[in-house]
This record gives sequence, C-alpha cells and structure tokens, in this order.
Amino acid sequence: MEYQREKHHAKATDDRQERNMMQRSDKSPKEDKEENVNTVGVVGLGYVGLPVAVAFSEKFHVVGFDIDKNKIERLKKGVDPSGQIDSSDLIKASIKFVFEEAKLKDCQVIIVAVPTPLTHKKEPDLSYLKEASALIGRNLSAKTIVVYESTVYPGTTEEVCIPILEKHSGLKSGKDFFVGYSPERINPGDQEHTFKTIPKVISGQNSYTLKKIYEIYKEVIDADLHKAPSIKVAEASKIVENTQRDVNIAFMNELSLIFDRLHIDTHDVLAAAKTKWNFIPLSPGLVGGHCIGVDTHYLIHKSKAEGYDPGFISEARKINEYMPDYMIQSLLQLVVSQKLNIKDLVISVLGITFKENIPDIRNSKSLELIEKLQALGLSIQVCDPYVSPSQLSDTKIKLKPMEKLEPSDVVILSVPHREFKSADVNILFKKRKGILMDVKGAVPRHSLDKGIYLWRL
Repeated sequence: MEYQREKHHAKATDDRQERNMMQRSDKSPKEDKEENVNTVGVVGLGYVGLPVAVAFSEKFHVVGFDIDKNKIERLKKGVDPSGQIDSSDLIKASIKFVFEEAKLKDCQVIIVAVPTPLTHKKEPDLSYLKEASALIGRNLSAKTIVVYESTVYPGTTEEVCIPILEKHSGLKSGKDFFVGYSPERINPGDQEHTFKTIPKVISGQNSYTLKKIYEIYKEVIDADLHKAPSIKVAEASKIVENTQRDVNIAFMNELSLIFDRLHIDTHDVLAAAKTKWNFIPLSPGLVGGHCIGVDTHYLIHKSKAEGYDPGFISEARKINEYMPDYMIQSLLQLVVSQKLNIKDLVISVLGITFKENIPDIRNSKSLELIEKLQALGLSIQVCDPYVSPSQLSDTKIKLKPMEKLEPSDVVILSVPHREFKSADVNILFKKRKGILMDVKGAVPRHSLDKGIYLWRL
C-alpha cells in the first residue's frame, strides 16, 4: 500500500510538472517584449505561394522568395508564370521578389508553400520541403514564426521539418522560434473561392503559436479561421479533403465501367438518381493535378508506415489511375464497331490541362492519354488555348488552334474549357461523321449531328 501511495504521489507530481512545463511553453518569451509583425516571407511562389504573398501584401511588407531566378525576374516585371495574378495586381503589391535566401532574415513570419509531389514510385517526395526547411533554418532569426502550407502526411511538420530547422539554425523550436501549419486551399482558376474567401484551418505547436498565427492570418482572411487542436490534425484535414474527392470520383468511375457493360449511359443514370433529395450529385472523370491524385498516396504511405494497409482508399486510387487505359480500350472497340480505318484515323484531343480554364498540366491524365495514343502509332492533333508550346517542350505533342485542326474521325473532348463548350464540335469531323468521346458529358446529345456517335464516361 505504501508503495502504491508513493507511486501515485510520484505520478501526480510528474503530471503537475508536465502541466507546468506545457503552460510555460505556451507563454510568449519573457526576455523580450512581443514584436509586431511587419514583414512576412513566402517561400515558393507557384500556384499556392504567389496568391498567399499577394494577399499578405495588402497588410504587411512581403518578401517573396523562390529559387527560380527566371521566375523572380518575371515576377519583378509583373508577369505571373502560372497566369493566376494580373500584372497590375503584381506591380502594385508590396512584395519584394528575391532569390537571395538571406533576405528571409528580415521576416518575423515565414510561410512555406513549396511543392510536395510524388516520386516515380508513387511515394511522397519531400525533397523540396526539406530543402526549403534547410534554407529557412540557415536564415532563421529568433522569435520567427514558420508556417507550413504545403500538403503533407500527418506528422511531417514535427517529424521532418522542425528537426531540419533546428539543425540549420542552432535554435530550439518552441523556445527560440515557433512553428505552425495551415493547409493550402488554393483552387486554380476559381475566382470565387480564393485564398482570402476560403475558410482557413490553422494550427500551432502550442497555444502561444496558435494565437500569433490566428492574429496574423485574420488580418488577410475574410472567411472563418478554424483552430485545429494540433498540427497533425491540420495536416490530416487537408489529406482527407482530397482523399474524399478521389474516392467519390472513383465510385462514379467504377459505375461507368459497370454501366458500359450494361449498355447504359452513366450520365442518364445520374440525372435520374439525383432527382431524389438526398442523392449526392457527382460525376465520373479523369483525376489529375497536384492535389487529388497526389495527396491520397501521402495518406496511403503514412498509413502503411504505421502498419495498416488502407485497401479501400488504395483500390479507389487504382480505379482512377486506370481510366486513361479504359478510354483507349473503349476507343479501339468503337473504331472497329464503326468500321473506321485505323491506319488513316485522325484523332483530335481538346484539352490537355488537368482541369478546365487553367494552364496547369501537372499530373494531367489528358496528357497521359495522348502520350499512350501516340505510343500506339495513332495520328493525334491537340488543341488547348490555355497551354503554351514551351510547356510541352519535353514531349512529342504539338499544339494547334481549333480552326487549324484537320477534319477528324475521332474527337476526344478531354477537358471542357469554356472555349470548347461554346463551339460547334460537329464541324471538326470528316463529313460530320465519327466518334465523340466526351469525358465529362459537356456536350448535349441533341446538339450532335446524326452521323456522330457519342461516348461518355
């Protein structure tokens, strides 16, 4: 009994000490008065980082850093390589564009928005994040707050990034500098849902950090700020957002595989089903880009590392990866059934980006589809008004304006840009006869000439 009492007393003492330590760690540094945030640094000026930098420039001085010197020079001239920000907005923004990492020493807050892609083995590639953490660490001033916005698996910020920051700075996290995480929610091409108007999830390594991050972000965010209870929760929330979309689209894609065998149009089925009030309207499609097709692999990787193989999520990812191959199989079957001569076949592909009305071709399934068709020796011509030839310099793809396309046997409307949706696709066919593969069901069936066979996912 005496041993039990001593053990209980020792545990209670340890618990009190731990609580006291946590309380002390949550307080602002005692030795200095709290400094006002005047300058915010943004590391990585791509699709995520540049809108963040522009938004913060409305209330703070901003140091916009990127290792790409060519990009920095273009930004200084008011040119956004990603085509998201107008030249006038860039020029008037209070942003000092730099590629010299030492300029980050002047920042009280540093936001990290570098890419987190996949390796060729479909595993997380944290090389950009590690390099960014190292250069920030080399230039980290005391009391600086570092906020990561790059999409990562839960645990990355604390297990990977903080140790690198500490190693290269010689400072202690939570004492000499502070770290938080706020997942990016940029939606390229969307003028309604922007960095300033989308509700923002924020987190910090302790309550002091969370409070400071809240105060900083509320200056530039018009929407609600959600305080996540931990950095891991905030990291996981981003992964879940995109994994949910990946799974939902995979469900629709699998339905299209089933209904194809039943000779039923998937879009007709969905149009009937959504007349019920609680049916969630979704549609099949190709899943590419820098988020949905990538983030799911981050969650799968972390889950397997912890000893659980997420079969349901993994199978959904496989279905979405399979869709370009399924389209090619369907096309070849249609060519045979429509009695077209495959040797003389002319195929036009409309759209090569990963989504509508933007120039982004990262992880584009449309691009993958074209390259696989070319590998079969088929004659492919491509039109995309949002893509420049320089973006395709490492491919065999040549772009043509829509009016220069040769009359086609097959038209694949892969990405329904607004320009394609308003055009008459009938005029693209030889003698107004052939096959239209409408991936997203953008063309009304009644608008097609009788000689055109419509295929939809």
